[in-house]
Amino acid sequence: MAAERVLSETCGLGFTATELGPKGFLPEDPASLRRLLERHHLRLVAGFVPAVLHVESVRERELAAVEEQARTLAEGGAAVLVLAAVTGREGYEAGLELTDPEWSALARGLAGAGAIARRHGLELTLHPHYGTVVEGARDVERLLASTDASVCLDIGHLAVAGADPLEVARRADGRVRHVHLKDVDARLAERVRRRELSYHEAVKQGLYRPLGQGTGRVGEVVRCSSHRATMAGTCSSRTPSSTRILPRAGAPSRRRERAWRF
Repeated sequence: MAAERVLSETCGLGFTATELGPKGFLPEDPASLRRLLERHHLRLVAGFVPAVLHVESVRERELAAVEEQARTLAEGGAAVLVLAAVTGREGYEAGLELTDPEWSALARGLAGAGAIARRHGLELTLHPHYGTVVEGARDVERLLASTDASVCLDIGHLAVAGADPLEVARRADGRVRHVHLKDVDARLAERVRRRELSYHEAVKQGLYRPLGQGTGRVGEVVRCSSHRATMAGTCSSRTPSSTRILPRAGAPSRRRERAWRF
């Protein structure tokens, strides 16, 4: 779906800000990016940045890429860098259980990424994401214990990984600085975890549901966040880039409209 259409519908649904989206979706030149967003009465709030940080031999290269993205985000007006600790393999079909030395390497990599983010006036948040090295509740627990990184609480990805997003939100109290709102079809999520269905195919089949129509406990997480001021950073409603559900031109997606009304 073209960026102009997405931004137009985003504004039409009442949103006032957006994330950068996948690489190449929006202009990387900050001036062009700002002009495009201003034309749709939007501002940039954050951006998703994947990086391999548990492998010492590639850390310097990966942090250089994080620096480049951080510069784009900061000059585009964003406040948050949302980092996913990816495995180094293509796609998000399977995560990776780290060894103790790899967890130590990840902690050092996150410290480096945090320094980059601060240098550009951004807040670094680590995004638990299905198919990465930090997926579910146990991974988040170790992240909280071994680093001082803030968390991007992605309700959908946590649920797909088999975690209870509400429980993770409670345990990460004080460290959640950014939230991605997604709801989840429990049946499809279970099939993904059992490797009966690829993650990519599940997304195309409707893995992520309109808010309030899945099992992600979205309302409870939002209420929990609103009652805990230290959790309140920024929040966005997300649709994965691999989704292929395209509404007719000129009309906002009913799925997105129902989610926004939720």
